[in-house]
Amino acid sequence: MTRPMVAGPGSLTGILLFVGGLFLFACMDTTVKFLVAHYPVPVVAAMRYMVHALLMLVLLGPTQGRLLIKTERTGWVLVRAACLAGATFFMGLALQRMPVAETTAIVFLSPLVVVLIAGPVLKEKVGALDWVAALAGFLGIVLIARPGGDLDIVGIAFALVAVAVMVGYQLLSRILVTTERTVAMLFYAAMFGSVLFGLTLPWFWEGPLPPWEHQLLFLLVGACGGMGHFLFTAAYHQTEASALAPLMYAQLLWAGLLGWLVFGHVPDALSILGMLIVAGCGGLVGLKQHTVRRRQARLKAEAEAQLDTEP
Repeated sequence: MTRPMVAGPGSLTGILLFVGGLFLFACMDTTVKFLVAHYPVPVVAAMRYMVHALLMLVLLGPTQGRLLIKTERTGWVLVRAACLAGATFFMGLALQRMPVAETTAIVFLSPLVVVLIAGPVLKEKVGALDWVAALAGFLGIVLIARPGGDLDIVGIAFALVAVAVMVGYQLLSRILVTTERTVAMLFYAAMFGSVLFGLTLPWFWEGPLPPWEHQLLFLLVGACGGMGHFLFTAAYHQTEASALAPLMYAQLLWAGLLGWLVFGHVPDALSILGMLIVAGCGGLVGLKQHTVRRRQARLKAEAEAQLDTEP
């Protein structure tokens, strides 16, 4: 009989793994911002995905074997991988022109857009709270990217394109999770990015090899991306996805802290207010989804228990 997942040691472990993954993603974005100031975005993206793919082959290849490439809907898995590669590219272009925290906040608009699109596309119920949260989230982005602010308008445009591509990636993730293994989708994303951006290296790679310090940073970008995804996967095995969703916006905190420590950037008051609004709206929607799914699981468990008592 299926029982709903309840809070416990496993849930705490999942939360810690999830927050750790968010920290690694913030580290990756911060390192990318440093590297794209010295190298073309496709070069940085190629190194990220190549290291990620290599880590998966070394760490998971011996145990997973053919399961790394086994899929039911390979075409859509590749489309999802292309969306992630596109998001990486435009995120890198945005980070060339804008601080880490503000860029991260704008890209985090994508989960709120997904909530609205999930109604017609995934046939999910979109309530009044979802609409209010999404509209408030847009208001938060306006405060961050307001006319007359300090942010580069071209960088904002790149970040918004990254949002559009991320929406496609997240929608496909929700659709494909019913038939595809998470590890296989991660591997296809890593390999797709490696091939796509690797093919661009002859046109973008210039000059001698980078200094050893930069080589270590290239490795760090791939390692943070790969290990961040591994921690995410482990967290979802420990804790309900709906319980983790409100914590996603903790990455804004990490991004702001690292942006200040590494680049000395402190967002202005209106930008901070906008980030808080985006994070609050996203967390509110995630908390609502968690509450609904917990209630559904409880009702299902009670119905099954009643059936077990019937003669």
